[in-house]
Amino acid sequence: MLMWKDTACSYIDKISNQLIEISDEIHRNPELALKEVIAAKLLADELKKAGFEVEHGVAGMDTAIVAVHPEQSKGPTIAILAEYDALPEIGHACGHNLIGAAALGASLALGSMKKDMPGKLVFMGTPAEEDIGGKITMVEAGLFKDIDAAMMFHPSAGYTMTGRKGLALTEVKIEFYGKASHASGSPEKGINALDAVIQTFNGINALRQHIKSDARIHGVITHGGVKPNIVPEFASADFYVRALTDEYRDELVKKLESCAEGAASATGATLKYEVGSPSYQSRLMNETMGDAFEKNLFALGEPIVPLPEGSGAGSSDIGNVS
Repeated sequence: MLMWKDTACSYIDKISNQLIEISDEIHRNPELALKEVIAAKLLADELKKAGFEVEHGVAGMDTAIVAVHPEQSKGPTIAILAEYDALPEIGHACGHNLIGAAALGASLALGSMKKDMPGKLVFMGTPAEEDIGGKITMVEAGLFKDIDAAMMFHPSAGYTMTGRKGLALTEVKIEFYGKASHASGSPEKGINALDAVIQTFNGINALRQHIKSDARIHGVITHGGVKPNIVPEFASADFYVRALTDEYRDELVKKLESCAEGAASATGATLKYEVGSPSYQSRLMNETMGDAFEKNLFALGEPIVPLPEGSGAGSSDIGNVS
């Protein structure tokens, strides 16, 4: 086992400049969800050169990848996951270029000595984490059915830890339909859809003191009217609802709906309430794998630096894999 680790580390050192260049190239060319053409090709090409059997466009997504090392024997099937999509306007602020390059490096290092190792090695390129949750699509397509263990890392600003929980997340879109009228000449004839959106936010703010401290409801107004002298006949908002468990997240989605229904009743507007799909599930950590990862970090001289107590958590489609 120790010899394998030493061999892997030596191999990573040998290809480190190449991995950094791949990471930088992905960073220089940020691509949004399901459009990660450059990133997917970069990763797939390197895997092909290393002898992996690469399948592009799996699960109906052009930029999704499954690459299997040809040396296979009895033992566990291990998947190393890569992300490589960017965010609108701010590019790779979440560091998915690093996730992709690190997953590639780990796969190449293990692949270089796979003939001496049991089991099956799989690289899985998972697009659109920032949007539709590509891993969810891949789970639903059955691509994780025969995977015994899956792992990935996510970069952080100065913190190193394992076992961090992830929040379940559901997106909710609300629309209100009212009646336009002149806001000064005949406001009494109008039904203000924007007022309904604002009242929904007010209801949520009143609700905050009665929800668990690790839960989150946050939103933005996506349409608020056309001109100040026209009573808005249409207004809309998008919300993310998050909680530490899937069950409590679902409970909060219903509470948000009650806030919107109350706003519709108060203003006379008509409500359209749409719960987005798919939802991100809460992340269930494998403590045994986490402990092993920590030991390897320690062996490499990387200190464990946890987040300060009380820090918030994010959400990811890796929860649906877990």
